[in-house]
Amino acid sequence: MICTMSAAAVAVWLGTVVTILSRSHADRNVYPSAGVLFVHVLEREYFKGEFPPYPKSGDPSNDPITFNTNLKGYPDRPGWLRYIQRTPHSDGVLYGSPTAEHIGKPTVIEITAYNRRTFETARHNLVINIKAAEEFPLPYQAEFYIKNMNVEEMLASEVLGDFLGAVKNVWQPERLNAINITSALDRGGRVPLPINNLKEGVYVMVGADVPFSSCLREVESPHNQLRCSQEMEPVISCDKKFRAQFHIDWCKISLVDINKVVPVYVTRPEPGTGILPEFGEYKPPSESLKSRDYFSDFLITLAVPSAVALVLFFILGYTMCCRREGVEKRNMQTPDIQLVHHSSIQKSSKELRSMSKNREISWPLSTLPVFNPVSGEVVPPIHPDNYETTSMPLMQTQANLQNQITIPQQRPSGDNYVMSTFRRLEVNGIPEERKVAEALNL
Repeated sequence: MICTMSAAAVAVWLGTVVTILSRSHADRNVYPSAGVLFVHVLEREYFKGEFPPYPKSGDPSNDPITFNTNLKGYPDRPGWLRYIQRTPHSDGVLYGSPTAEHIGKPTVIEITAYNRRTFETARHNLVINIKAAEEFPLPYQAEFYIKNMNVEEMLASEVLGDFLGAVKNVWQPERLNAINITSALDRGGRVPLPINNLKEGVYVMVGADVPFSSCLREVESPHNQLRCSQEMEPVISCDKKFRAQFHIDWCKISLVDINKVVPVYVTRPEPGTGILPEFGEYKPPSESLKSRDYFSDFLITLAVPSAVALVLFFILGYTMCCRREGVEKRNMQTPDIQLVHHSSIQKSSKELRSMSKNREISWPLSTLPVFNPVSGEVVPPIHPDNYETTSMPLMQTQANLQNQITIPQQRPSGDNYVMSTFRRLEVNGIPEERKVAEALNL
C-alpha cells in the first residue's frame, strides 16, 4: 500500500503530520508587565483538539482534563507564579505578579494536559516575556480582603474589572492596577465548611498613583480601631459601594505608602566559582591492613560486665539466704494474741481439710471446737477421735476436764449465777487468763 501511494498523497500526509505536531508543541508567547497581575487561563477547549478520537463510547466534549505546569527543566513553577484548577471539568488558571528581577528574561512554562478518560497527554510551552511597566512600582498600595469570593472567581476578568471599578470610584486615581491576588488559604486561613455557600476568601492588592482617599483612611480612626479590636464591623462610609457584590473585611485592609517605607538591604555573599580547591594527589589506603588485637575490647564489653553481675549475684544470694531472721525471732517480736489467732486459724484449716476427706458423716455443730475472739481460746470437742458418732446426742454436757477453768456468769433475770467452762491454755509459758485480763484492760 505504501509503495503504490502517489507523491502528492505522500506530501499531503507529511503535511498533515507536521501540522499536528506543530499544533501540539506550539509555543504561546505572552507579555506581562512587572508589578502588574498576570492571569493566563488554560482552556480545556484548546487542548481537546490535541487528543485523537477515542473508540469507546462517551462524550468527548466533556472529557475530564487536568493540567500540570512547571518551569522547563525544573519540577515546579517559579516562585511568583501560582496555578489553580477546582475540578477536571473546569479550566485551569495561571496567575501571579512578576517582579523586576525577571524583566527581559523569558520564562518557559511547560503545560501538560491529561485526559482522564483516554489517559492520553498533550504538551505545549508557554513563554512569558516580562517587560518593564511604565511606572513601577506604584507608590500607594492597598490590600483588601474579600470574604465572599474564591480566588478563581476573582480572577475572572469581569469580576476583577467590577472590583477595580468600585475601587476607582472610591479612590479616584489616574492610574490603578491590580498588583496581586492571593487566596486566604495561602495566608493561613481555614478551609470553610460546605454549608451556606461559604467561600475561602481572597486578598486583592491594588496600586495607584495618588494618596489614599478619606474613605479608605476612615479605618485608621481610633473609633474604628476600637470596634475592630472588639470584633465588630467598623463604620465605613464607602462600604455601600462595594456591598452589592463584594463583602470586604475592613479590619483587615492594609494601606502602604512605599515612599515612607525604609528600604532594607540584605547583603548576600558573592557566589564562588564552584571549583574545589587543590588538595594534592589522592592517596588510597594500602591493601595490607594491620592486624588488630580485640582482647581488650572483649574484656571491656563482656568480661567486666559479667564480673560485676556475678558479684551482685553473690551479694543478693547472701542477703536473701544467709541473713534470714528465722521463725523464733519472728515469734518473739509478734504479739501473743496475734500468734493465738494465727494458731487457731491454722488448726481450723487443718480440721476442715481432714473433714473434707470424709463427707459420709456430718458432725453436729455442738461437737465442733469453740473459739473465743477476745482471748483466742479454742475448746476442742470432748469426744475422742475414735468416738462412735452415730449414738452421739446433738447437745452434750461438758464436764470439767484437765486445764479447764470455770467462770461464773450472772443471769439477766436475777442474782443467780451459772458456771461457764473454758479450757486453760498457755502461750509461751504465760497463762491464758493473764492474756484475757490484758486484752480486757485495753
